[in-house]
Amino acid sequence: MEKEPLKYQRLREEMVRQQIEARGVADPAVLAALRRVPRHIFVSEALRDQAYGDFPLPIGEQQTISQPYIVAEMSQALQLSREDRVLEIGTGSGYQAAILAQIAYKVYTIERIRPLYLQARRLFDELRLFNIVTRYGDGSKGWDEESPFDAIIVTAGAPTVPAVLLNQLAVGGRLVAPVGNQHSQDLVKIVKEKTGTRQTSLGGCRFVKLVGEHGWKEP
Repeated sequence: MEKEPLKYQRLREEMVRQQIEARGVADPAVLAALRRVPRHIFVSEALRDQAYGDFPLPIGEQQTISQPYIVAEMSQALQLSREDRVLEIGTGSGYQAAILAQIAYKVYTIERIRPLYLQARRLFDELRLFNIVTRYGDGSKGWDEESPFDAIIVTAGAPTVPAVLLNQLAVGGRLVAPVGNQHSQDLVKIVKEKTGTRQTSLGGCRFVKLVGEHGWKEP
């Protein structure tokens, strides 16, 4: 990969200090990952100078790359260790998976839109992120044959957390997902315990909808 211009390193550092640390994200591994991953390569060339702004950006196919703070907040909520195996539902641009790959042992990520799947796979190879395993298909079903996972992150809004995903979460595992209607959601964190699950709210959010067998139906 070509050496990146210094301006992107500067913009990335400003993003972490002003948007992430200033809002209370303090996990050292998450902050280091955000400083390392070149967010600008996950958007179109026309949008690269906006990549480190405090907002989501379109990536085509009516999908978006999430606001940096949301990526940081969800990553921190997963409480990842270097030994963890993580499942991501909705690869999208690939940026969230690239962040997780800096922190966890292995990331499994599923995308249902083929052009996004192919583009993300190309970027992972370019960045030499060989601990990311990709799949093209319906993410709402999870990835049963690779379960259980230590953590699951859902990057699209669903009416409820699909039970099939909770079934694929290990005891002690953490799941973070936006839950609500098609226009606004509540970001929830669920911890799976031996006797059941414990759920907390991380606040309001707005994601594209999770389309699939266990999410919203195709229009």
